[in-house]
Amino acid sequence: MPPDYPGIDIKIAESIIADPARSPGERLEALSAIARAMGLRLQTGPARRPPARSGESNNHIHTCYSFSPYTPAGAALAARRAGLDVAGSVDHDSYAAAGEMRAACAMLDLGVVTGFELRVSLKAAAREFPEATARLLTERKLNNPDLAGIIYMTIQSVPASARAEVEAFLEPVRSARYARTERMVERANALLSSFGLRLIDFKNDIVDRSKFAEGGTITERHLLAAVSRSMLSAMQPGPAFVDWLEAKLGLALSASQRRLLSDPENPFIMYDLLGSLKASFLDRIFIQPDEECVDVRDAIALARRIGAIAAYAYLGDVAESPTGDKKAEKFEDEVLDELMPALKELGFAAITYMPPRNTKAQLSRLQKLCAQYDFMEISGVDINQPRQSFRCPELLEPEFRHLDDATWAMVAHEALSSIDRRFAFFANDNPFARLPIKERISLYSKAGREIDFADPFSLERIANSLLKEKFL
Repeated sequence: MPPDYPGIDIKIAESIIADPARSPGERLEALSAIARAMGLRLQTGPARRPPARSGESNNHIHTCYSFSPYTPAGAALAARRAGLDVAGSVDHDSYAAAGEMRAACAMLDLGVVTGFELRVSLKAAAREFPEATARLLTERKLNNPDLAGIIYMTIQSVPASARAEVEAFLEPVRSARYARTERMVERANALLSSFGLRLIDFKNDIVDRSKFAEGGTITERHLLAAVSRSMLSAMQPGPAFVDWLEAKLGLALSASQRRLLSDPENPFIMYDLLGSLKASFLDRIFIQPDEECVDVRDAIALARRIGAIAAYAYLGDVAESPTGDKKAEKFEDEVLDELMPALKELGFAAITYMPPRNTKAQLSRLQKLCAQYDFMEISGVDINQPRQSFRCPELLEPEFRHLDDATWAMVAHEALSSIDRRFAFFANDNPFARLPIKERISLYSKAGREIDFADPFSLERIANSLLKEKFL
C-alpha cells in the first residue's frame, strides 16, 4: 500500500474504520480511500480481471454489533489483509452489521456472506421425538458449555431483502438479553463489592459501550469486559495479580493464561482476562437465558421463509480453547450418531464447524455423517478478540478443499436470492432443487466466483447464465 497515496492519510483512515462510534457511512468512506490506495476498483465490468484467489475464507467473524474489536469495515479490511477470498459476519442475535459488511467487502474485492448466531431451545421440539432422542436433546450439553437443552445455531447467507423481517424476529431476543444482563450485573457487583473493587454501572460501562441502540446486542462478553476493567483499574498485570485471581477469585488458569496475565506490557490484557473469566468465573453470575431462547423450529422456519441457511454449530469435545474462554470438556461427540438424524428431522440444512478447533479424526467422522444425511458443510473461525488470526490455512488441505466451494456457493446464494428468492439454495422452487447437493454447490460456487459486486449488471448476467444452463 503506498504510504504517500495522494490525498490519503492511511493512519487516519484506519482509525476511522476501527472506530465503532463512527457511522457506517464514515467508516466506508475511509475504507474507500484505502481501497483506492491498494489499487482496487480501478476497472469494473466484464473486462475486469478477477482477483487472484487464495482458497481461504472465514464465515464466522463477530463484529462490534455483538462483541468484537472489529467494526464490519474493519473486519473486512483485516480479512483482505490476511489474504482471504471471502469474509462473513455472524453476530450474536444481531443482523445490524450486514449492510456495512457487504459494502466493505465489495470495495475490497471480497466475496461476502452475512448472517447471525443465536441460542435456541430444544425443549418443546424434543417432545416430538422418541424418549431416548428427547432425553439426548434436553438432558445433556451438546454444543453449549453453559447448559443442556439449549444449542447454538447460525442462520447464514441471509438475503439483503430479508433485513426487516430478520430484525423484527431478533428484537425481542435482544431486549430479553438486555434485561438478563442487567440482572447479572447485580450479581457481579455483589462479588466485586466483596473484594472492594469498583462496581459496574450497567448503562455507562455496558450499554453505552455496546451497539445496542443501533441494532446490536449485549452479550456476556460485554459484562465480563466490564468486570475485567474493574479489576484492572485496581490491580496491575503481574505475578501478584495472577496469584490473586487464583487464590482469591478461584480461577483455574492454564500456563498460557498465567503467562499472558503476568505481562505488564500485554496490549490485549482485557481480552485475555475476559477469556479466563468466561472459562471459570461466569457460572457464578450467570442467569439462564430461557426467556430469550426461541424455539429451534421457529428459527429454522425463519431461515426457510427468508431463503437463508440454518446450520447447527458443531463444537465437539474440546481441550483448552485458543482464546482461553472454554475449558476442556466433552460435548456432542459421544452421541453424534444419534444427534445428526435428529438435526435433520428438525430441519437443519447445514453443519458449521471450525477446522482449527477440532482434530482431523473428529472432523473426518463429522464429514462422513454430513454426507450420509445430506448436510451442507460450512466453515469458519470464531473471531471476537484481537489475538485471533483471520486465516484458516486448514482449508488448503485436501480434506477441507470442498469447504471453499461451499463458501462461494453461499456467496452466490445470498446475492442471487436477494434479487429472486427462487435462487435460495434450499428453496423448494429452486430451479436446481433436484440436483444432488454436491452438484448444486459446484454450480453455485462457480457463479459466486464470477460475481463482480461493483458491476450493477453482474448479478443479472449470472442469474440469466444459470437459468440458461438449467434449460440446456
